[in-house]
Order: sequence, then structure tokens, then C-alpha cells
Amino acid sequence: MDEVFKALADPSRRRLLDSLNERNGQTLRELCAGLEMARQSVSKHLAVLEAANLVTTVWRGREKLHYLNAAPINEIAERWITRYDRQRVHALADLKRALEHSTAMEEPEFVYTSYINTTPQRLWQALTEPAFTKQYWDVTFESDWAVGSVITVVQNGVTISDPEQVVLESEPFRRLAYTWHTFTPEWAASHSMSDEHLAKISSEPRSKVAFDIEPVGEMVKLTVVHDGFETGSAVLPGITYGWPVVISSLKTLLETGLTLPI
Repeated sequence: MDEVFKALADPSRRRLLDSLNERNGQTLRELCAGLEMARQSVSKHLAVLEAANLVTTVWRGREKLHYLNAAPINEIAERWITRYDRQRVHALADLKRALEHSTAMEEPEFVYTSYINTTPQRLWQALTEPAFTKQYWDVTFESDWAVGSVITVVQNGVTISDPEQVVLESEPFRRLAYTWHTFTPEWAASHSMSDEHLAKISSEPRSKVAFDIEPVGEMVKLTVVHDGFETGSAVLPGITYGWPVVISSLKTLLETGLTLPI
């Protein structure tokens, strides 16, 4: 946590975070141009922000894209603010959701990084085994997790199976990627979703999610990238709100044996 406060103390680094909040997924060149800062200075500030987990990066071909990561801010809220002033926390949460929604409309993808006190093997189990996913997500996945295999999703008593709901990448303990689940009328009914909204989200291209698992000392760095959305996606706002809750519950389960209410 000391690294987070140190990183936020510098106004130039706060400007970088503001820039990413306005438009996520920028390259180093774009950040330099937008802030009129020297490339070397921006690189140094980004290194501090990455070390504090306030910024996470994803490679797209030869380009390195930078994303604002809300996980440390969430941890600050959980550790101190929630304990002392719940009403203000709810207001901040509403603001956070509004900011995330705005960001999502600019860059149609979601990126989130969390550091978890566990092992790559244990984290892989938590992402793939029904006994784990049911606890922190209230969802189960049935698959052998081989590339090309179908994934059957069971949520709220509804079973969703679709030939396009498949594993895209599978490197045990390192990387897992799959297409996002199908939106069926039964699933929509279990979530009290209107026919109009179901029709809207069902008309969008199928998105995909990837989990990168990287050992960092005694911790494991988990990076979630959910992309494949079109601009103005009706699915993305729910994804943006939902993943931090799911990953926070996953982290709590692996570190304490308890879960957060979903």
C-alpha cells in the first residue's frame, strides 16, 4: 500500500492516471503527446505506477497499451474508507461506476489486474474447477479446458451450452482464454432482464475473456482482459462493473477461505 500512496503523491503521475481515465489503453507515444511530457519522464512515471499496480499493460502486436487499474483504489476503500464512512463510500462507488462506464465507451475492452497471495496452480483451479467458481462467482463451468472444447455454463439454475462457447487458449497455470457465454431467454429471465435488453445484447458480436497468470515473488499477478466488444456495447458496462466484484471475491476466497456476497 505504501507504493500506491507514493505513486499518487506526484502530480505528474496523477495527470497520467487522469489521462488514462479519460481514454484507456494508450501507448507511450499517445501519453507523451497528450500530456506534453518528455518520453523519458513519462516512462519513469509509468514504471512507478506499474510497480504500485495502478497501471497495467497489455501488448497488442508491437504496441504496449497502458490501462488504469482500479484494484489498489478498491483495496484502499475496503481497508479504511468503508470502515469509517459508508455513505461516502456509496457515493464514491457511484462515481467510480460512472467513470468506468465513460472509459468503457472510449475503449471497448476491459482490463483489470490483481495480486493474489496464492500459487499459479491454486489460481488455475479456482478459475476452472466448479467447486471453486460456485463459491466466489455462483457460476459453474463444465469443460475439459482443452483448446476448442465447448464450455457449458450453469448459473441461477440455468444451463447454457452453445457450440460457439469454447476454449480459445489453455496453458495450465499460465493463460486461459475463452469466448463469453451465450445470452439465452432462460438466462435473461433468471436475471429479470427485459426482452428489449436481451435482444440488444444478443445482437452484439460474441466477446472473449483471457486470464494471464504470472508468479511475482510469493504472489501471483492475475490480469483479466475482456475484449471483442463493438463501440457503444450494451454488454460492456455490465462486464466493467462485474469483473472487479468477481476477482475481489476470488482473491478473498484464496487468501482467507471466505467469499464476498455476489
